[in-house]
Parts: sequence; structure tokens; C-alpha cells
Amino acid sequence: MKEIKRLFDFPYYQLENHPLDVAFATKYDGSWKTLSTKQYIDQANAVSRGLLRLGIKPNDKIAVISSSNRTEWNVMDIGIMQLGAQNVPVYPTISEEDYEYVLNHSEATFCFVSDEEVLGKVNRIKNTTSIKEVFSFDNIPGCKHWTDVVKEGEDKSNQAEVDKLKDAVTPQDLATLIYTSGTTGRPKGVMLTHENIVSNVLGSAPRVPFDTGTYVALSFLPVCHIFERMILYLYQYYSVSVYFAESIEKISDNLKEVKPHVITAVPRLLEKVYDKIIAKGTALGGIKQKLFYWAVELGLEYEPYGQNGWWYETKLNLARKLIFSKWKEGLGGNIELIVSGSAALQPRLARVFAAAQIPVMEGYGLTETSPVIAVNDERNHGFRIGTVGKVLDNVEVKIAEDGEILTKGPNVMKGYYKDEEKTREVLNGDGYFHTGDIGNIDKDGFLKITDRKKEMFKTSGGKYVAPQLIENTMKQSRFIEQIMVVGDGEKMPSALIQPNFEFIEEWAERKNIDIGDKSHAAIARNAAVIDRIQEEVEFYNEKFGKWERVKTFELTPDAWTIDDGHLTPTMKLKRRVIREKYKDLYEKLYSRF
Repeated sequence: MKEIKRLFDFPYYQLENHPLDVAFATKYDGSWKTLSTKQYIDQANAVSRGLLRLGIKPNDKIAVISSSNRTEWNVMDIGIMQLGAQNVPVYPTISEEDYEYVLNHSEATFCFVSDEEVLGKVNRIKNTTSIKEVFSFDNIPGCKHWTDVVKEGEDKSNQAEVDKLKDAVTPQDLATLIYTSGTTGRPKGVMLTHENIVSNVLGSAPRVPFDTGTYVALSFLPVCHIFERMILYLYQYYSVSVYFAESIEKISDNLKEVKPHVITAVPRLLEKVYDKIIAKGTALGGIKQKLFYWAVELGLEYEPYGQNGWWYETKLNLARKLIFSKWKEGLGGNIELIVSGSAALQPRLARVFAAAQIPVMEGYGLTETSPVIAVNDERNHGFRIGTVGKVLDNVEVKIAEDGEILTKGPNVMKGYYKDEEKTREVLNGDGYFHTGDIGNIDKDGFLKITDRKKEMFKTSGGKYVAPQLIENTMKQSRFIEQIMVVGDGEKMPSALIQPNFEFIEEWAERKNIDIGDKSHAAIARNAAVIDRIQEEVEFYNEKFGKWERVKTFELTPDAWTIDDGHLTPTMKLKRRVIREKYKDLYEKLYSRF
């Protein structure tokens, strides 16, 4: 076929070049149901015909809200965009107030939801929006099913009209509105065109070592986020069979069933996987435990491309046979690549997973850049630990005088929907998008991110502190689940810490320490726990200059979650919210000095 120019060209490209028997697979009632490339396109066309009969026109907005990734989402996505309409994915976990805002701001006319919980949220605010009808993917009494739209489209007599609308869509046309979860204020509607995302898929494609038509992927990161969505188009380009995980809780089971070659992950998930592996190693006894920790220590010294010399590589090969092969089995046995994005990956994780022959390729980007700006590639010496790789060939990056990363390219958004002022703030006439991230490019062209411009603060002594760097280092402690470093205008940095409650319970049991009733509040107040976390903080403080060291901390009595508003859907800290929630603890941090 001709060049891929619009997002809905990807399935047709797959059909022509390497059609799959399993393009997508989703589990229903305990068994996998698959969709071939041909069925995928046929269903998408039926959706387009059905939507036309419901009165959908070019530039209409249709909201899709799903709690899990599933085949239906992708069929709807193509069916909507073929008409020149826009898919507006919504994070399922945001508040009802934000649902109402997004649906009204986007002027969505129809809404497709995954399940009863999402439907309940939508129904409670539906009357204050322009939504004409809600359809669900699950069978829910009293709600129309998404197959009603497919049935509307079974009559093919209006297919010529679909084809005409499809042909009229240009690469510069709007494909989607993605509302950023935002760590502050109202979500912003990022306008991404077909060209934005297509250029990013084709620009990223040479960086991933996929064999066309032979790979299997397991997808579980939220598809409402541009990272996973772009990857799904990339899978279609390479004819990768995509299986959708049932839920975060069932990932472990799904990995063993599906045996994927590739997954995408966020660093928090990899941290949890690593912590579970270490916990299993700790439970071993005698020589097995000694061997396990020998392999881990070796892995933490890993450098790519044999930089540690032949003796290290000899020991590593032995560690891979004896220990690391079991890690790989835990991820299904076939894993060849994990692509990591959304936040900074701890270098120790990049090292130890690469040593275990589970390479994690860290990348960097934003919703506004569709998203990839740079990504590591294990081949051709394109992998450097502690960096986000080299900038894509079709993207340009420069570092501003204050260290901010500026970027230009066909992947940069059209702007924020209905918000010229905020658009001008980040696209202010110099042709470059201002990312708000601080970083540098080394002599070999590898990009390194050091912090968020807005999150850096200055102590009362006039010293700049980059909190993310400190937080990422401190989170290496198994005692610390989350940490927020504070201290803007104060004498020195301090921190609010959410302890790793699960690990602390295990630790207390092992050490015969009484932590009381095991409630989170009791653990956070326990003197032995506080003393032990103090040791951890002091250990990691040694890695920083005196002005950067965390002087004091308070433990929060509950877990920081997306649902309770501490974290964005991509697991970033909502700093303002956390500080407000723990105002009393924040005041205690500085009242003692």
C-alpha cells in the first residue's frame, strides 16, 4: 500500500504486508477471544457505518473510557477516526468532576465505557453534558452495548460514504484529544494530529528490534495514555500479536500464559517486580541465598557491551544460568524487550535487568510530543544506562541556557484545545516546544533528564535542589514506597515519606519487632520503623551535596494512590495535593528547627 499517513492506515498496512490470525486477544469469562487483522478492519468499518447512521460527522468528538485495555477500544479507535471524527480517551480513575469537565470541554456527543463502575460515574454527570448516548463494552443491564453500533453498520450500503470521508482525512487533521492528567489544575486537552502520532511511530520503529509477524506483546499500561497507544500502533506496524492483560493484579498469570516477547512498563512497576524478586531471594536459605545475592551484586555492577571485561562476563554467564534464567521464566520465558517511559528509571534497575537478559530500554517524551523524543536501543551501542537514549532521527532537541529541554519536529502537538494562552506558554514563537524538563546531551548524543523545571526549588540559603533526583535515589530503599522532597524557601530539604507497609511487616516479623496492630497509622508512628528509615535516609544522603541532604522527614499514615488523588494516572506525584493532605506533617518538619 501507499505510505502510512493517517492512524487508520496501520491496520490496512498490516493486512497487505503481514496479516495476523491474532491481531488482538482479550480474555472474556476465563478464555482468550482473538481477532484477526481482517476481522479488525471489518469490525472497524462496521463501527464507522454504524456511527454515520447515529449522525456522527467529521470533527465530532467521541469519548472512550476503559478501565482495562481490550480489543474493543482499538476497533472503536479506528472506526471513529476513519470518519474524520476524534477519539477522546479519558482516564477511568479521575474524579466525576473531571469526567464532567473533560466531556463538556471536548463537547463529546457519545461515550463508550468499559464497565459498570465507569458507567456509574458517567451516568451521575451525564445530564450536565452533551452526551446523547452511552454504550458499554461489558454487558450491563439497562445500558446499550457497543455491538449495537456494529449491528447498525451491518448494512454496507453506506460504505461508499465511509470511504469518501476516510479519503478526505489529511495527515494534518486532528486525530485525538488527550487530556493530560496534570499534577496541578484542570486537565489540558492536547491536540494531536494524524501526522503527529504517525511520524512518532515511524520515527520510533527503527529503535525497536522486532521481527515482523513473529512477536507477541502483552499490553497493560493505560491505552488512554499516549505512550501505550503509540506502542499499539507500532505493534500493528510490525504485525505483533497483542494480548491484553486482564488487570494489574493478574499480570503475573498473564505473563506466564501469553509468554510475550515485549511489554511496556513504568518504572514503578519495575521497582515492584524487583522488590518481589529480592523478597523471594531473602526467603531462601544457606547456599541458595548466597548465590542469589552474589548474582544480584554482580548484576548491579553491569555495564553494556562487555565494558567490565572478560572475567566479569564469565561470572555473569554463570549467574545467568543459575539465577537470572529464573527471573526471565517469571516473565513468561520469552521476554526480549521492556520499553520503559513516563518517569525516570533507576539506573540500578536498568543494570540488573540487562544483566538478567531482560533489557529495559528507557525512553523520554510527553503527551505533547506524541510522545517519544528519545529512546535507548540495545543495538549499535545505542544503550547508555542513566540516559533516555539518543533523540529520534526525525526529532530535534536543544538545551536552553537555563537547562530546559526544547524540541521541534513533526511529533509536536498542534496546541491545547480551546486554550491559546497555555499553548503560547509552551510554543512561544521560536518553533520549539518547551518541555519543562531540565537535562543535557553528552558528547555521544545521549540525552539525560535531571529534573522538572517547575519542581526544582531554592533553599533560603540560595542553593538549588532537584527533588526528583533525590526521590529516585531514596526510593531504592525497600523501606520507602514513595517520597516527596520539600523545602522551597526553607533552610534545608526535608521529606514526606510513605513507608513500604508490606515490606515493613515482613521485616518486623523477621526481626521480631513489635509494630503494634499493623495498621498503616501504627507502622508510621512506630519508633523502630522511624529509626530504621532514618538509617536508610542517612545512607542515601551520602550521595548528595550537604545542601541537598534530607535533614528531617515525616512518615504518612496511609498509602499514596491514584484513587485518593496522591498520584496521577501515570504514577507521578501530585505535589500540591500531597502537601495539602499532610499539611500538619509538613508543618512538623520545620517547626523543630
